[in-house]
Amino acid sequence: MNMEVPSDPMHEFWMKHCLELALKGKGLVAPNPMVGCAIVHDGKLIGEGFHNEFGGAHAEVAAIHSVADRSLLKSSVMYVSLEPCTHLGKTPPCVDLILEHKIPYVVIGCIDPNPLVSGSGIEKLIRGKADVKVGVLELECRELNRRFFTFQEKKRPYIILKWARSADGFIDRKRSMAEIGNQERITCNESNKLVHQWRSEEQAIMVGTTTALLDNPSLTVRHVEGRNPLRVVIDKELKIPDHYRLFDKTSKTLVFTGSEHTSEKNVEYVSLDFANNVMKQITDTLYKLNVSSIIIEGGRELVNGFINEGLWDEARVFTAPHKLGSGVKGPNVNKEPVSSERIGLDNLGIYMNT
Repeated sequence: MNMEVPSDPMHEFWMKHCLELALKGKGLVAPNPMVGCAIVHDGKLIGEGFHNEFGGAHAEVAAIHSVADRSLLKSSVMYVSLEPCTHLGKTPPCVDLILEHKIPYVVIGCIDPNPLVSGSGIEKLIRGKADVKVGVLELECRELNRRFFTFQEKKRPYIILKWARSADGFIDRKRSMAEIGNQERITCNESNKLVHQWRSEEQAIMVGTTTALLDNPSLTVRHVEGRNPLRVVIDKELKIPDHYRLFDKTSKTLVFTGSEHTSEKNVEYVSLDFANNVMKQITDTLYKLNVSSIIIEGGRELVNGFINEGLWDEARVFTAPHKLGSGVKGPNVNKEPVSSERIGLDNLGIYMNT
């Protein structure tokens, strides 16, 4: 009969190390999860690894390959923040490599919600005579990959709402089409840089027609190093001119429209039925496109649409110290912030839809 890995006060210590390793893959591995792995022999770390890019080696593989003396694997403990995979995807199954090296003890943070895994990795390890412990820092492991878990369990992307408002609650002046590109600067430079960091960490970013027309945004990463997200825009009547930055083809753009339009290089058009639940159609399409997270940057109508449908997970709201006096009122999630911090001159509040 298989015995479970004995309780050890060091399990949480090494799992925390796995979580720290996993974070190194932030913004690089989506739609895959961030995973960290540590291999310990006689209380000493002999190997470690993390999933560092989509399509690249998984954490367990990297950790095993980092071990100098692999004969030690037969008497070591492997710690991994997410259940090892059993299916052949872009890389071979991790469970097979673990069993091949006869690693006798495996401590797992949480079960993989992907139906292709979902407990089968644990079962295969046990059948292969490995002793397995599951659930060490489980909540922390799930929180780390909340985008991945939302994508797998709710069949939609993890949705982040973001806006900036003045001290009196306005997100912009009331502008006409004669003021294209002349948007009101609300947040400070530090906040603007942070927003670009966020863009580099998520798979997609979205705006509505009015925001696209008035701001002519690039929706790219410019103030930090990182990958550009997929640019998503609603343009029901195809009002946005072809010469706008969204169509410069430097980054991929997805256009949701009510008209038929031929897609071209780096610009894809998807027709929606605007008489029915548009937000649900959008999230369903993004799910099919394997987009596991998206930032909704505006404007007010688009953000309120997601709020009204309950289709959001997190809201990030900047409040600047100055007042506008009048203009476009910002959205309201009708919740208290779970955290608040100072970013330069601004206050950043984080709200969770729980």
